[in-house]
Amino acid sequence: MDFRLTEEQQDLRAGVRDLLAGRYGREALRASVDAGGALDRGLWRELGETGFFALRLQEADGGVGLGLPEAVLVFEEAGRALLPGPLVATHLAAGTVPGAAAGTAVVTAFDLGGPGGPGGPGGRLVAHLGDADAVLGTPSLPSGEPVRSADPLTPLHRVAGPGSAAAAYRDEGALLTAALQAGSALRTVELAVRYAQEREQFGQPIGAFQAVKHLCAQMLVRAEVARTAVYAAAVTVDPAEVAGAKLLADEAAVRNARDCLQVHGGMGFTWEADVHLHLKRAWVRAEQWRTAGEAEELLAGELLAAELPTAAQ
Repeated sequence: MDFRLTEEQQDLRAGVRDLLAGRYGREALRASVDAGGALDRGLWRELGETGFFALRLQEADGGVGLGLPEAVLVFEEAGRALLPGPLVATHLAAGTVPGAAAGTAVVTAFDLGGPGGPGGPGGRLVAHLGDADAVLGTPSLPSGEPVRSADPLTPLHRVAGPGSAAAAYRDEGALLTAALQAGSALRTVELAVRYAQEREQFGQPIGAFQAVKHLCAQMLVRAEVARTAVYAAAVTVDPAEVAGAKLLADEAAVRNARDCLQVHGGMGFTWEADVHLHLKRAWVRAEQWRTAGEAEELLAGELLAAELPTAAQ
């Protein structure tokens, strides 16, 4: 199976990267942080106009008519830019929730922590509920109590009751979230390498030191393995492949952000640096659609099922 990108796919990825660099660069990112994570409706509509949410809708239905492999390329770039908002849920809602495809509606989901979800006895957590017009897979918009979030760009609400995890969308949601994580992992490699080239110690860039070289090399391998797994799962759409991709991408995003902090040293822990934003977003995404524990259980079940016929023989 050939996983190399076509020329059209490469152009799509480059176009999305250029669009986000111009529309959601570092100044816009920092403005979002200062605004407390409030969603920019203007940006959301612009995403809708470019086909971000309608990417996989058929052209006859007003969509772009592309597939899941192209969607993961687009979401990878969104993860690289730390684009905020319930991107996955709104994308999945295109075609079912009025306005979602066009970006005039914001759709969130009960996607945190899988079926049970975190939140304790008081209910479960929902991201971006305050900005949402609908919740994926539910007939009405619930009310919730704001709670503190680890990520300043992902406001959370606690909603009473068990909620619905929109199980029909779970594999696609997990894969697109994995693409966001892979993009973040790749971006932190870039940040670490750039800083290692610029920061000097003992008269030379710190990137010349063996320990820093090894750290950056490990980050790159981790990110590329995760990206390859995401691309493969987008082609096969196999639940086990998706679970494996989510596991690898979550690990790459979290560990790469931590290693990037290590390369930056004390500077990385300051509010002015962007590294901590990647780490905090990676923590939240790791709890969305399919957690590590759920992915491991699914993969273990697949392996056990494959071993049983052999054992019976």
